[in-house]
Amino acid sequence: MSLNLHNAEGASAPIIQLRSQSLAAASSEPSMQIIRRNGKVSPFDSAKIVVAMTKAFLAVEGTSAVASRRVHESVEQLTSEVVTALMRRAGEGRTFHIEDVQDQVELALMRSEHHKVARAYVLYREERSRQRAEEAAAEAKTAAVPELHVTLADGSRVGLDTKRLALIIGEACAGLDGVSAAPVLAETTRNLYDGISQDELALASIMAARTLVEQEPNYAYVSARLLLDKLRGEVLSHVHGIPTSASQADMATRYAEYFPAYVKVGIAAELLDPELFRFDLARIAAALKPERDLNFQFLGLQTLYDRYFLHEHGKRIELPQAFFMRVAMGLAIREIDREVKAIEFYDLLSSFDFMASTPTLFNSGTLRPQLSSCFLTTVSDDLDGIFKSIKDNALLAKYSGGLGNDWTPVRGLGAHIKGTNGESQGIIPFLKVANDTAIAVNQGGKRKGAVCAYLETWHVDIEEFLDLRKNTGDDRRRTHDMNTANWVPDLFMQRVDADGEWTLFSPDETPDLHDLYGEAFKAAYEAYEAKAKAGGLRVFKTVRATDLWRRMLTMLFETGHPWITFKDPCNLRSPQRHMGVIHSSNLCTEITLNTSADEVAVCNLGSINMLAHVGANGLDQAKLKRTVKTAVRMLDNVIDINFYTIPEARRSNMRHRPVGLGLMGFQEALQVQRIPIASDAAVTFADVSMEAISYHAIEASSDLAAERGRYPSFEGSLWSKGILPLDSIQFVAESRGGWDADRSSTLDWDRLRKKVTSSGMRNSNVMAIAPTATISNICGVSQSIEPNYQNLFVKSNMSGDFTVVNDFLVRDLKARGLWDEVMVSDLKYFDGSVGQIDRVPDDLKALYATAFEIDSAWLIEAAARRQKWIDQSQSLNLYIANPSGKKLDTLYRLAWRRGLKTTYYLRSRSATHVEKSTLKGTDGKLNAVSASTAVSHAPIMIPAAAAPDLDGIKACRIDDPECEACQ
Repeated sequence: MSLNLHNAEGASAPIIQLRSQSLAAASSEPSMQIIRRNGKVSPFDSAKIVVAMTKAFLAVEGTSAVASRRVHESVEQLTSEVVTALMRRAGEGRTFHIEDVQDQVELALMRSEHHKVARAYVLYREERSRQRAEEAAAEAKTAAVPELHVTLADGSRVGLDTKRLALIIGEACAGLDGVSAAPVLAETTRNLYDGISQDELALASIMAARTLVEQEPNYAYVSARLLLDKLRGEVLSHVHGIPTSASQADMATRYAEYFPAYVKVGIAAELLDPELFRFDLARIAAALKPERDLNFQFLGLQTLYDRYFLHEHGKRIELPQAFFMRVAMGLAIREIDREVKAIEFYDLLSSFDFMASTPTLFNSGTLRPQLSSCFLTTVSDDLDGIFKSIKDNALLAKYSGGLGNDWTPVRGLGAHIKGTNGESQGIIPFLKVANDTAIAVNQGGKRKGAVCAYLETWHVDIEEFLDLRKNTGDDRRRTHDMNTANWVPDLFMQRVDADGEWTLFSPDETPDLHDLYGEAFKAAYEAYEAKAKAGGLRVFKTVRATDLWRRMLTMLFETGHPWITFKDPCNLRSPQRHMGVIHSSNLCTEITLNTSADEVAVCNLGSINMLAHVGANGLDQAKLKRTVKTAVRMLDNVIDINFYTIPEARRSNMRHRPVGLGLMGFQEALQVQRIPIASDAAVTFADVSMEAISYHAIEASSDLAAERGRYPSFEGSLWSKGILPLDSIQFVAESRGGWDADRSSTLDWDRLRKKVTSSGMRNSNVMAIAPTATISNICGVSQSIEPNYQNLFVKSNMSGDFTVVNDFLVRDLKARGLWDEVMVSDLKYFDGSVGQIDRVPDDLKALYATAFEIDSAWLIEAAARRQKWIDQSQSLNLYIANPSGKKLDTLYRLAWRRGLKTTYYLRSRSATHVEKSTLKGTDGKLNAVSASTAVSHAPIMIPAAAAPDLDGIKACRIDDPECEACQ
């Protein structure tokens, strides 16, 4: 039975879980059968009586009543009475009609004097008996409202076209399992009024479908398709200059005629590069695949609408397939057979097999094609250098670049300033300026400027650096919007292990430490310690290493910063050791490239959708190879096409040509294979899948080298010596005096070594796993290498609030007859976790365990297996439900010991939660349409978006719309 009842407050609560052995025995009685209304016979199951009664209590008495022991016992007792009465009436082998069961439930409620609950149950039965007739009449009822009119943009009024409304909703539901046009149409009609605007009319149907997402995830596709109808009207009307609309079926022919007109309008509006008009537009337009518009979920399409589609005077001019083709044409603009390559690139993007990074999607094919994702700089120790770096930050951020600044060379507090014979104020005041600059340059409102400051652990300002994100203290020495990260040498971690002393220096007195790592750093550092003890240094401070380590972890927990990244593995395993030193990572800790006074490191990113490359039997190696080959070519093209805002970035990028191929949808790839993320099998899959990506990416870059030439600084690199990422593990092992790292492999790496040494490499670096927070939304998969945050939650980003349901879980629960309104209620109550829901089988609990239910050590083990194949790094978030100093210490020491190069956010769970009311009608703002609407908004259950607050201590919020690192 499916009882659709809510209490007066709209609240829901978990099903009362019965463990009675007698009920379990009764439910499994083989001789008991139920005849359903459609004539089918199924086994008797007393658990369904529990569900029905619980819903009745929910409808009348609400969450607090259900939570009480009294109601728990009542439901258990009543169910027992119903089962006993049925068995007494049955006799051996008796088959019941479903009405018999419901009669007994009704009688039991009345006899126990639960009159209000009984009344609700009776009303439900009556309502349910009329439901089919009402649904069948819904369309006719809608058509029979001739009095309604729609107000057009010019103020004129036309009659509501009910047939088209029904057509569009029906078309949106076509081909999707578990959805029906009737409830969407009925809810849409309920919110219409005479004189409704076009935008409000579009919103009414979109919101109607969104209210059903928590019950059936496929309604996310319905909502997207309804938004798509609004988008088609907006785009086609603007591009063609006359009010027009089109159904999805119409677009099979209209896309081809629209595309050349779109290119003309875009060029005339100075939004598109005129060179696009020189493509064979007829050939290009013929390659568009309108049916792929149907592959979007609502969150993905809304994100594109708000932030990616080109617009003129607030009116969008791009439809989804035109958007992907514009990006593809921009990336193919210098190819010899550019139509062929543009179509190849388009197929990869529009299929969601691979997605380019946000700056590439924003700017490809435009007049300012700044396509690179990440920029890394080193700040010089003088005023000219400091303020040049801040200016460079502004120029780089203007066109969507994320920044990583190495501040270690800047002298510390109290250091001597020769020019004024004064003392330095250290790096903190300058970081405040850099913080405010990042906020001022917001990329045209698309996203805030974002920067991460890095400081090495021996810098004398490190203790103040740790406090930058605190909410207390002198606000002039705080950077509330800047990300920060520790750049930690191995020697410090070894001192922590040994509970030894650690000495802090000012870099003007120890300038070579900045450029040293491994054994050379250790020797120089110990020499400076001796010099300081002998009185040869002016500014230094000695602390206990474990005390500083504890403070680093405390600040990481309290403020979410600074992140922990490791200097030595980054440098020891760098293919470009011969060309310089890696002084920091980037905004999201996955890029590890050299920087210097005359070189700003640049990286160009894109990510493979792992869900699209696996099946029940594992990786599709052939498809993965094809995807990687095309993706690496696209990323390499970025380097030559790119619009560089500062010469140091161009110089570096053209000289070394690094790219960063990553992945997303790792969690879904596991679930397709029925692999729990907290398992040895998941660690093995992380290893095998990353090995395949690495192998194919290195081979693709080597093939490009044979076609286009090696990158200029190739000679002397590890590549040139036949040393691949797997082989560079040895350097860390030697530096640490031994290191037990997994070095197993499955592919023919000897063949590839020979190929690389003979043909060379087109790119100095080829792999990096970025967070993919936004592009994964576009593709409708989980972020990067992340575990599921929750199985049901409200996701917040710059486009609003969105109900997210794990459709894999829903599919499995449906297959086992467990997906119903009570399960939705339970998921809300338990914050998206199935772990505490008794009726969910153990295998599903393991498969769908959420981020805070698993030990993050599993994430580190999987990351360590990936790291052996990656020439850069990976954005690795760690989750801890109940933080303690000991747990954090164990976790981050494990990350270091396993040879990880970097870690990213530490996620902590909220100790208190927002009221868990129904999600129906609560999906927050909808930027695509007018905010004024007849649709009501109820309170939102937002455990995912709420800022974790543990005894007043703040940690990073999940998908914080104000946190650029999460976007």
